Amino acid sequence: MSRRFELLVFDWDGTLMDSTAVIAASLQAACRDLDLPVPCDASARHIIGLGLRDALAHVLPEVDPIEYPRIVERYRSHFSQADHTLPLFPGADETLRALSDEGYLLAVATGKSRRGLDRALEITGLRKLFHATRCGEESGSKPHPGMLHALIETLGATAGTTLMIGDTTHDLQMAMNAGVAAVGVAYGAHPREQLVALNPLACVDGPQALWQWLRLNA
Repeated sequence: MSRRFELLVFDWDGTLMDSTAVIAASLQAACRDLDLPVPCDASARHIIGLGLRDALAHVLPEVDPIEYPRIVERYRSHFSQADHTLPLFPGADETLRALSDEGYLLAVATGKSRRGLDRALEITGLRKLFHATRCGEESGSKPHPGMLHALIETLGATAGTTLMIGDTTHDLQMAMNAGVAAVGVAYGAHPREQLVALNPLACVDGPQALWQWLRLNA
């Protein structure tokens, strides 16, 4: 049976790794450290997936960008205390290995820094499963389509045979901007209703449902 997709591109935080709560809490803690306005949980979760500079501009619009390096330093300090303990969602490791064995091209498009993604890939042991990875600092922050364009070009795929999988509206909008199909996952940072409003091919409610959808439809 012919496949619909050849390249499967995954977001990282909130899609493969159960890290959204720690990311939001680390941002809030960084703001407290510096006596800055502390974003509420919903606001802190909404910016997950964006590059750090874009995220800070969105969630702290009243803060002078000259302060961003200090906020980033405090955020990374808090996050690094917990990132080695963050789990993959149940079934992620097994499903990625199965998809790799079946010959799919696998990639990551994330708002994480290159340093942060490399650390996560090392900790989880997943580096060898991905044919390519891109970070927002390298190809433009989501929802800019640069990361998807770069991955498609690097791996010799096409937009029509590429699928983006992510937990935020930033992921789905990036896919739309790149002319790529998308699947939303409603167990991460953004609520189901926001994802469904962008008309992905599917919006799944749990990790196991995502793995099943991919096995049946990708």
